[in-house]
Amino acid sequence: MTNTGRPPSRPVQLDEVSKAIIEQLQADGRRSYADIGKAVGLSEAAVRQRVQKLTESGVMQIVAVTDPMQLGFTRQAMIGVRASGDTREVAARLAEIPEIDYVVLTAGSFDVLAEVVCEDDAQLMALLNERVRSIPGVQSTESFVYLKLQKQFYNWGTVRNREP
Repeated sequence: MTNTGRPPSRPVQLDEVSKAIIEQLQADGRRSYADIGKAVGLSEAAVRQRVQKLTESGVMQIVAVTDPMQLGFTRQAMIGVRASGDTREVAARLAEIPEIDYVVLTAGSFDVLAEVVCEDDAQLMALLNERVRSIPGVQSTESFVYLKLQKQFYNWGTVRNREP
């Protein structure tokens, strides 16, 4: 499944105008269709139609991104999970936990990676002991506590090669 809840399909080929529209929204998701149209050379109506197609097809979502620290969530961590049995079931159960905002099946040392956002270390410890480790199939976990978020961008997939 994709992050839109739809099964993955073949990759969508975006033209340069659609990429430019996405870049405009990545810079400011509240930017008006009229302003985007001026920047990319389309009418407001044409931009509105393209944005609707992009969102309906699952190519993009327009969301508000918050800073957990500003909201009192002082502990973030990535949890590496080693599992037995069907790892898809383990991942599905992890995805049901509200404090977990990201779940991915992996190959390598861990079967599943899950990112958590907690208020503090006590909440993280309770989450690990009472909810994550109690999931059938979870054999072990390893936590990677975030000390500082150095970089977080959401602009991949549209960046075009530009001359310096």
